[in-house]
Amino acid sequence: MCKEQIFTIFGGTGDLTFRKLIPAFYNMEAFKNKDLCTQIVIIGRRDYTSGEYREMAHRWVEKFARLGYKEEIYEKLAEKMTYYRMDFTDASAYVDLDAFYRGMGDVEHIFYFAVAPRFFEIIVKGLQLVSGAGNGKVVIEKPFGENLLAAASLNATMETFFKQDHIYRIDHYLGKEMVRNIQTIRFANPIFSNVWNARYIDCIQISALEEVGVETRGGYYDHSGALKDMMQNHLFQILTIVAMEQPESAGAEDMHREQMKVLNALHMPEDIKENIVLGQYEGYRGEPAVDADSDTETYAAVRLMIENERWNGMPFYVRTGKKLGKREMQVAVVFKSPVPGVEPDILNIKIQPTEGVYLQFNIKKPGESEEVVQAKMDFCQNCSFINQMNTPAAYERLIGACIRGERSWFSQWDQIETSWKYVDAIREQYHRSGLPVHLYPQGSAGPKAADKLLGDHGHVWFE
Repeated sequence: MCKEQIFTIFGGTGDLTFRKLIPAFYNMEAFKNKDLCTQIVIIGRRDYTSGEYREMAHRWVEKFARLGYKEEIYEKLAEKMTYYRMDFTDASAYVDLDAFYRGMGDVEHIFYFAVAPRFFEIIVKGLQLVSGAGNGKVVIEKPFGENLLAAASLNATMETFFKQDHIYRIDHYLGKEMVRNIQTIRFANPIFSNVWNARYIDCIQISALEEVGVETRGGYYDHSGALKDMMQNHLFQILTIVAMEQPESAGAEDMHREQMKVLNALHMPEDIKENIVLGQYEGYRGEPAVDADSDTETYAAVRLMIENERWNGMPFYVRTGKKLGKREMQVAVVFKSPVPGVEPDILNIKIQPTEGVYLQFNIKKPGESEEVVQAKMDFCQNCSFINQMNTPAAYERLIGACIRGERSWFSQWDQIETSWKYVDAIREQYHRSGLPVHLYPQGSAGPKAADKLLGDHGHVWFE
């Protein structure tokens, strides 16, 4: 229980707070979650009273909360929320913030930086004027820098004030139900755990496909791109969970150790043309705040190899893109076919929007024929209303974990550093090689070159 803790949100009037954080707190309140802090302080520049902020926030809860809105539940949450008007870029304002906190007594702090990374250093310097702030926890959102150099600088800034094990780098994909389920599927089922290696698996495909474009994020996205925005963090984290050895325990240190072994075993491709395809959707250059001559990729497909005993010689295909024909995130495990001409067995772990597990395998066609046909078993976890009600959303789960001090499902600095080194290197190599950023139609499956990337090695994308 987070007794005498204060959860402070910097950026309390931003989209992240509107859509994710306040609705997550409401869901926690609805379940009478003991992790919910006694006080939530919302910091913003706008001239609201606490009453005005609470009145406005209830509309976000009605629209975005996982659970149905009930006035009596929201009132209990509203009693815990205090709006504090402050320009957090003004160093002198932190003296008054310190006085405000002192009025609450002896408390422990959790600070959530729901602001752009360029403000992190400003806030950290300001919090040095707040008594006890350095002993608190801090939660920071991605992007963790724009490249390796920026990420290292950002990390150094955070560690000058906060303890290393008090920095929680949140990746909401790690809070998703089926990402958390990957370990159970792998390690609690001998039918999978005994064949989870290159001897029996032909390839593994990790896909994160989006129907939307850059929308209002053109200014940010044009300096980022698909490799930095999605692959370096979200998809590499999922890759490590899929590929790692079973940790000795469920603790953060053991899980982190096994994830790092995977990242350190990533092979840097010698022929970039045979292993990476970048694309851009038609019309991207006309999006608001996007450079008219931009070559930023909105699609990336990468063929990865992990050089260790379990995975030697077996490819991982990782892809992500915007303005595609469907919204889908999944991990498809394609097994080797023991009989020529017979379709492979496929295990598909569906992460979003459908959550569940799909298994495709071979049986004899009923009757006198010896023809082999496919049987399909499809379990939908979130099709059940009860499961929807009882499954915490990603931010609920991760906020609770931070409050409890559980670090297993948060990104650690050495993971981020290693991922940045790899992504920076392949991105630089791709552009230095003069390879094109392929245009693809909006609503399509992406550039045709991504199909060829697999086809050249005898594989196809699992749809």
